[in-house]
Amino acid sequence: MRAQLLDAPGRPLRAGVVGDPVPGPGQVLVRVRACGVCRTDLHLRDGELSAGHLPLILGHQIVGTVEGGDGEPGARVGIPWLGWTCGECRYCRGGRENLCERARFTGRDIDGGYAELTVADAAYAFPLPDGLGDRHAAPLLCAGLIGHRALRLAGDAASVGLYGFGASAHLVCQVAVHEGRRVFAFTRAGDDAAQALARSLGAEWAGDSAQAPPEPLDAALIFAPAGALVPLALRAVAPGGTVVCAGIHMSDIPGFPYAELWEERVLRSVANLTRADAHEFLALAPRAGLRTTVTPYPLDAAERALADLRAGRLTGAAVLEV
Repeated sequence: MRAQLLDAPGRPLRAGVVGDPVPGPGQVLVRVRACGVCRTDLHLRDGELSAGHLPLILGHQIVGTVEGGDGEPGARVGIPWLGWTCGECRYCRGGRENLCERARFTGRDIDGGYAELTVADAAYAFPLPDGLGDRHAAPLLCAGLIGHRALRLAGDAASVGLYGFGASAHLVCQVAVHEGRRVFAFTRAGDDAAQALARSLGAEWAGDSAQAPPEPLDAALIFAPAGALVPLALRAVAPGGTVVCAGIHMSDIPGFPYAELWEERVLRSVANLTRADAHEFLALAPRAGLRTTVTPYPLDAAERALADLRAGRLTGAAVLEV
């Protein structure tokens, strides 16, 4: 099969032909139709996160059809970042499998979707809602899921700031509006396209991330991997407000006065997802009428898609079509 291979951190992906994967017990063989390009893929490619093995096939927002193994042939499924959990550690037993001590992740420990075929644990391959084509369903499987979990961890916040209006934020914006929340979008300075997209999706305000919002917010979700945004977000939320860091990697957070955290403000992170998150969000997506804004790339342009993501040239999400 054709695949895009990461041979070493910091090196461009290499187009190659490798043997077809073979499913083991409890696994499915999936023909990849589309795979979203995530910032986590970029962190792995650039060496900011460690790969589970090399060469590695990236990609964990996979949409495809079952071709073999322990699944219904022809069924359309989605495969996310969380690829396997032990079911035995204290986190799994306590309903927090996202923190499993022995978890394996798609596109890091398990070869992912930058290829024509992939293998996944059948318990982590989810039926997808009708009404969204393959390229538009792919971003739901990480950008959507992580945004959904981040919003849930913000509690019942009536006003929510979204810092970094890319793949995740443009989906969580729609969920928040569907739930009757007010959304304030923060982008890179001068990113008029992202600000216009935010307003078109229901945000009542959009501006530069260095700006203060027009009023104190109940919560702020940070999707951009920039630690400097944390003090800005803390200043933007009202007493009792919550700031959620939704990425897997972030640059160092600069020091800030305790007064910016005081008055019961909460600063927390999000890690991975659970199967319950996936079932809940994938059921919610059609009810909320989610629409994804995507830029498609052919499989052989995976390196270009990552470069565009790194440079901030994307509006919405990048998706490889296989």
